[in-house]
Amino acid sequence: MRGTVPRIVFPLLAVLALMVLSIGIFLWSSHVGSVSAASTSNLLADESVPVIQRPDNSKCLSCHAAPGRVITLPDGNTVSISVDPEMYDQGVHNNLACQVCHPNIAEYPHPEIAAKTVREYTLQYGKTCNQCHPGQAEQFSDSAHAKLAEEGNINAPICADCHDPHNQPVIQKDANGDPAPSENAVIAEACAKCHAAVVDEYRTSVHGQGVFGEFNPDVPACHDCHGIHNISTARSLEFRLNSPQLCANCHTRPDIMNKYGISTDVMDTYISDFHGTTVTLFERTSPDMPTNKPVCYDCHGIHNILATDDPAKGLQVKENMLVMCQRCHPDASENFPASWMSHYIASPDRYPLVFYVQWFYRLFIPGVLGIMGLYVLTDLLRRVGITGREKSKAEKGKEG
Repeated sequence: MRGTVPRIVFPLLAVLALMVLSIGIFLWSSHVGSVSAASTSNLLADESVPVIQRPDNSKCLSCHAAPGRVITLPDGNTVSISVDPEMYDQGVHNNLACQVCHPNIAEYPHPEIAAKTVREYTLQYGKTCNQCHPGQAEQFSDSAHAKLAEEGNINAPICADCHDPHNQPVIQKDANGDPAPSENAVIAEACAKCHAAVVDEYRTSVHGQGVFGEFNPDVPACHDCHGIHNISTARSLEFRLNSPQLCANCHTRPDIMNKYGISTDVMDTYISDFHGTTVTLFERTSPDMPTNKPVCYDCHGIHNILATDDPAKGLQVKENMLVMCQRCHPDASENFPASWMSHYIASPDRYPLVFYVQWFYRLFIPGVLGIMGLYVLTDLLRRVGITGREKSKAEKGKEG
């Protein structure tokens, strides 16, 4: 009986051990596969992760590397299908195989092209970028450009209109992950593809000169005011009411404005003024209602903003200021602009008359109110005392 026990137990233990080992190997291989797939997905989505081994695109480039290759569409226009291998190798997409963006083109001869025009050819790749850039795609879906596309405007820009998929270089970022100032001029040139007249006007402004000529990191570019993928409609009531805060994002920062001797009191002086008080009230209570009160760009301009001390068109020139005032006040006289203090808070050195009048009222009004309050209080105490004495006499009379 003792000899039969090992003959039965040992084979069972061996089978059990083999099963545990098989399960362990299966789970380990599944884990490795999932980690590998996740890593690959992350590499596609995160452009900052370096990829050591690049895909072999030689099969595609054997034809498409030749310069001057085009296809002719039914409308007679042509589309370039040449890819510069050197520029592609230096671009941000050099870690992607061609089939990632062209999944329908895997063999030769290629499928027949259904697009009839160049724009149709571009639009067929409109959603291709979403698989690697879901965050940007979500922002874009609620932008002014996306709304134009929903309305049927086929010229509304898509990713490929701003980013050349074959030649797109790495975009430099700042500490917050936003485009670095070195990208400002590049982004403005991308906007100029559709907004050429606006960008030309912007080039001559005090902001545009800093972007294109001086590469000044303190100067706002297109995306600082309008956004990048989440571009809002600049003609909306919401944009107009929020525009003072948009300007204040830079003009209330001493670290920037002190370099150029510009006042940082612009927001406080604007809000304390009748114009700014009304606009702020509309913004907080009725953001969907229009207001005819001026915001910053009504006086300073939009894309053609010039320095206030510009000798020709600056607002410090009295005649130029009068022209601005007469837009809303057609009967304004020559001395009308003198009532505005140019975004400066009154001081003994600047607008001394206003400064001392303000201080007079700061002392006079509390003094008058204080004396009146003291008079009312003493009169109240006197009346309470008289009433108390009268009650006391009445009680004594009853006792007598």
